[in-house]
Amino acid sequence: MNQQKPMCVICAWRATCQKQFSLKAGQKCPDFVKDVTIKIEEEKEEENNEDKREK
Repeated sequence: MNQQKPMCVICAWRATCQKQFSLKAGQKCPDFVKDVTIKIEEEKEEENNEDKREK
Protein backbone atom coordinates (compact mmCIF):
# COMPACT_ATOMS: atom_id res chain seq x y z
CA MET A 1 0.00 0.00 0.00
CA ASN A 2 1.27 3.47 -0.87
CA GLN A 3 1.52 5.96 1.92
CA GLN A 4 0.13 9.40 1.34
CA LYS A 5 2.27 12.47 1.89
CA PRO A 6 1.55 14.46 5.05
CA MET A 7 -0.70 17.25 3.77
CA CYS A 8 -2.88 19.72 5.61
CA VAL A 9 -6.02 18.61 3.76
CA ILE A 10 -5.81 15.06 5.19
CA CYS A 11 -4.60 15.96 8.69
CA ALA A 12 -6.77 15.20 11.70
CA TRP A 13 -5.88 18.60 13.19
CA ARG A 14 -6.80 20.68 10.11
CA ALA A 15 -9.85 22.29 11.76
CA THR A 16 -7.88 23.73 14.68
CA CYS A 17 -4.34 23.95 13.30
CA GLN A 18 -2.48 27.25 13.67
CA LYS A 19 0.32 26.17 11.28
CA GLN A 20 -1.99 25.19 8.45
CA PHE A 21 -0.45 25.78 5.03
CA SER A 22 2.35 27.88 6.58
CA LEU A 23 5.15 25.34 6.18
CA LYS A 24 7.58 25.69 3.30
CA ALA A 25 7.74 23.13 0.51
CA GLY A 26 9.42 19.95 1.70
CA GLN A 27 8.99 20.71 5.41
CA LYS A 28 7.24 18.07 7.46
CA CYS A 29 4.78 19.19 10.10
CA PRO A 30 5.68 17.71 13.49
CA ASP A 31 1.99 17.67 14.47
CA PHE A 32 0.70 15.81 11.40
CA VAL A 33 -1.66 12.92 12.07
CA LYS A 34 -3.60 11.36 9.18
CA ASP A 35 -7.36 11.64 9.57
CA VAL A 36 -8.48 8.00 9.61
CA THR A 37 -11.99 8.94 8.45
CA ILE A 38 -10.54 9.86 5.03
CA LYS A 39 -10.04 6.77 2.94
CA ILE A 40 -7.83 6.53 -0.12
CA GLU A 41 -8.94 4.69 -3.27
CA GLU A 42 -6.89 1.56 -2.46
CA GLU A 43 -8.55 1.24 0.96
CA LYS A 44 -12.01 1.61 -0.59
CA GLU A 45 -11.23 -1.08 -3.17
CA GLU A 46 -9.96 -3.45 -0.47
CA GLU A 47 -13.14 -2.95 1.57
CA ASN A 48 -15.30 -3.59 -1.49
CA ASN A 49 -13.38 -6.77 -2.27
CA GLU A 50 -13.76 -7.99 1.32
CA ASP A 51 -17.50 -7.30 1.23
CA LYS A 52 -17.84 -9.30 -1.99
CA ARG A 53 -15.91 -12.24 -0.48
CA GLU A 54 -18.16 -12.32 2.58
CA LYS A 55 -21.32 -12.65 0.50
